[in-house]
Amino acid sequence: MTDSHTPEPRHEHHELPSGISMHAVHWEPAEATLPPCLLVHGLASNARLWDGVARRLAALGHPVVAIDQRGHGHSSKPDGPFDMASVAATFGYSSPSPPPPSLAGQSWGGNVVIEFAHRHPGVALVIVCVDGGSIELQRRMPDWEVAKAQMAPPSLIGTPIAKMRAWMTKSNADWPAEGIEGQLANFEVRDDGTIAPWLTLERHLLVLRGLWEHMPSDLYASITDPVLWISADNGQSEWTVAKRAGIEAALSALATSRSEWFSPAHHDVHAQHPAEVAALLHGALTDPDFF
Repeated sequence: MTDSHTPEPRHEHHELPSGISMHAVHWEPAEATLPPCLLVHGLASNARLWDGVARRLAALGHPVVAIDQRGHGHSSKPDGPFDMASVAATFGYSSPSPPPPSLAGQSWGGNVVIEFAHRHPGVALVIVCVDGGSIELQRRMPDWEVAKAQMAPPSLIGTPIAKMRAWMTKSNADWPAEGIEGQLANFEVRDDGTIAPWLTLERHLLVLRGLWEHMPSDLYASITDPVLWISADNGQSEWTVAKRAGIEAALSALATSRSEWFSPAHHDVHAQHPAEVAALLHGALTDPDFF
């Protein structure tokens, strides 16, 4: 989606007090008339998966920043820490000004923004969790070694970029082109035309351990910000039943909350259906009767 009212994104690196360099994609509308948004990706993902959502929000008048989390994309690659509290602490870097009234995270990023809301009540006007935020891996896999074995990523180093592009295009046939490009941006393309994930296996497992340790249901009672849950039913009944139960528990525990489901839908529903997801974020920020 492009139009005369949406500028091209601007890429910047923000140096944090910790020494981490945070890569951020800024989308600045011609007239910034609406609340800004900060967008946070999931595990082994990157800021570009938000391109479709960010472009639409900027076209509506929202200043938008999408970040590469530590270890991912073009941000710094420290060896740690990757526990949830440390990852959530990076949002103070240089967010849209004034501080972001909307903080949206997908998958692991959803849990990260829930942790942020718990630690910094009232900083964000709205918290948005896109197929994440209620993830509690310990409930399904109480043994870390089992969880690590079952959820370790496949080895993709050395795969030709052309092969990966063809596979992604075929397997995600209903995705817009910018979603495919965003997914391909999860990888460094080497001089020989092959790829390697920006997130190394060692760091992937450290992030996964931080997610496995996280229990967001323990935090809901402390969260005062409104929370919008955007969830995907991918057709896998066991996972979907567990996910629905987790969302229902969150809706009961949170002071102000709302849930929206996409079915059938991919886990990266923000890349698959960017217009619909952007409309929900826009409504959460502008409609007084949304929640």
